[in-house]
Amino acid sequence: MKFTSREFSLKRMPSRRPMGVFGVKISTVTKRERSKVPYIVRQCLEEIERRGMEEVGIYRVSGVATDIQNLKAAFDTNHKDVSVMMSEMDVNAIAGTLKLYFRELPEPLFTDDLYPNFAEGITLSDSVAKESCMLNLLLSLPEPNLVTFLFLLDHLKRVAEKECVNKMSLHNLATVFGPTLLRPSEKDSKIPTNPTQPISMGDSWSLEVMSQVRPVSKCSLYFLQLETIPTPDSKRQSILFSTEV
Repeated sequence: MKFTSREFSLKRMPSRRPMGVFGVKISTVTKRERSKVPYIVRQCLEEIERRGMEEVGIYRVSGVATDIQNLKAAFDTNHKDVSVMMSEMDVNAIAGTLKLYFRELPEPLFTDDLYPNFAEGITLSDSVAKESCMLNLLLSLPEPNLVTFLFLLDHLKRVAEKECVNKMSLHNLATVFGPTLLRPSEKDSKIPTNPTQPISMGDSWSLEVMSQVRPVSKCSLYFLQLETIPTPDSKRQSILFSTEV
């Protein structure tokens, strides 16, 4: 069985298909689809929940690259048979497509503007202050980002419930998704997108990578470990508990 390490590249690849979904703002996609959660997210999670919850290393094992690219093209062109394609593919390719979608968003789910606040909030030593800070930041996300994250969060918690079979703990899932959902903007990152020289753990580039990966993984783990996410105002409450996605 082959496991792959998570990608450290923070480079975002804008879609060349203005009507596609990859590389397109999540708010644009949900508005076009008239949904709260992008269709691609719903479809991928539905298929993974149908037959991938007990797959060992789900979200860590690599899917076949050609399958991922074919599925990406199908979603970008609104292919009518995308659900049939998914049913015939290895579930790891579907998981890989979902991760690729989040990785190619022009802005991460937790947004460029809020990245410094999340990174700082997770380091607070006072647990009450940390919870207040992190929840307020979460609930300040744009509506499509918030609802999509909560939709994904519920799924990942269900994945972790089968850890004894799939070997994916909350910590493992946070490590996989953290750098994808929360990352510094390209202008703020000191990490080169395409390093030309071999990297060792003693290099400044590697140290910079680790300094950025730690807080984002901790943020993801923090939310995964929360039993519930309080909703302090009625507007957010209506969003969080709506069944329409």
